[in-house]
Amino acid sequence: MLARAAAGVLVSLLAVSALAGCSGVARSAGPQTIAGGASTGIYYAYSSGLAKQMRDAGFDIVAEETGGSVDNLKRVGRGEALLGFAQADTAADAVAGEGAFDSPLPITAVARVYDEYVQLVVPANSKATRVSDLAGLRVSVGEANSGVMVIADRVLSAAGVSEKSYERREFGLHGSVAALEQGEIDAFFWVGGVPTPGIETLSKTTPLRMIPIGPETVERMDLGRSSVYRVSDLPLGAYGTTGNVETMMVPNYLVTSSKVPDELVYEATKLLFESSAQISHTVPAVALLDRRQAIFTSPVPLHPGAQEYYVESRNAS
Repeated sequence: MLARAAAGVLVSLLAVSALAGCSGVARSAGPQTIAGGASTGIYYAYSSGLAKQMRDAGFDIVAEETGGSVDNLKRVGRGEALLGFAQADTAADAVAGEGAFDSPLPITAVARVYDEYVQLVVPANSKATRVSDLAGLRVSVGEANSGVMVIADRVLSAAGVSEKSYERREFGLHGSVAALEQGEIDAFFWVGGVPTPGIETLSKTTPLRMIPIGPETVERMDLGRSSVYRVSDLPLGAYGTTGNVETMMVPNYLVTSSKVPDELVYEATKLLFESSAQISHTVPAVALLDRRQAIFTSPVPLHPGAQEYYVESRNAS
């Protein structure tokens, strides 16, 4: 069994690691970070809530706004962030050194926290009803180094929409919301929990509709990718929409580096679960955290410190 370090000891360990760079967690002294995402997205809200709970427990840690999954994984892999949120498909690429990653990163999972919906947003009066209808339109595919861009490119390719056939824009969530509201784009992709705060706010002033992503497209995307994608329906009535909208889901992981000490990850995992009820008051997606499902992070391995927490929790129940 791992030694149960007190919060003060963990903070000391964190500071020593930061100064020496021995754990790969950081290269300079100062607060650690949780790599979130856009300030109007669920990643950042979740990161902020978790960081507050960790500070209350004695950690010197803050949430940081980032470009999304790819950016988060690179920060964790370089030791610039203690924890980060990432989509399962992008995390799998990081472990394998594929896609946006030139070489494998030392990424391990803390937990599968919730499943995210792929949201393809258009104005309610748009003539586009299928992914293939995006040809000739102005489409935001997410910002560089984001998991949104990874998925958007794969969806468009699987649906037969070539990059030359539409006007490509690369905005984050905030930029996409603003551009759609101002009529500067015709559609945008987002991947996140429902409701996503930025889109929910937009829906109150601009009637929206979601373009479905069918099972054929999802099956093409899943080929050779560890079956991380699956077909689902958006929650009924999301953003004021009517009727069922078929789309796809991808799991979302909280990750850390394999170089982070086991005791540190054990305590972070414990706090993740112990604080979930409190954080869910302001971030509803946190209520989806399930200890029984959290261990299923394949092909990303669980960190040994997280494994120890799950084993201990199972034995105590």
